[in-house]
Amino acid sequence: MLVVCSVPSLAWADESIIEWVARRVTDEIVQPLAQREGSRFSRVRQPARERRVRVNQASFSVDKRGREFMPFAVDVRLGDNQWRENDIVGCIYRGSGDLYVNRGGYRPASFLLGKNVDPVPGVCEAAPPPRRS
Repeated sequence: MLVVCSVPSLAWADESIIEWVARRVTDEIVQPLAQREGSRFSRVRQPARERRVRVNQASFSVDKRGREFMPFAVDVRLGDNQWRENDIVGCIYRGSGDLYVNRGGYRPASFLLGKNVDPVPGVCEAAPPPRRS
């Protein structure tokens, strides 16, 4: 009997935190956006020729509720061969794998794919460092 579980985790010992974040963002945001983009002859913004995921820190931050998250950015290259950094900015939570993007506040990443979801207060915001006595 084969059991397949799709719970996001850092179960693969050979996969670094940065690789895990990049893979999840690619699978859940970059690839679905590429599939969804329309014709290059449309009047709407031209689809990206290329996207890249950037993770700028090597360890998780902790939010005000004590949950670990990692910020990320997605850069795009349009027709001019220049990269436009931070086209999408967001974070991913370690335990759940939940992805959020900053569009008028941090919203679930499904917002980028057309789902009408409200901003979620407090996500992707690092807790202040503990006070020293």
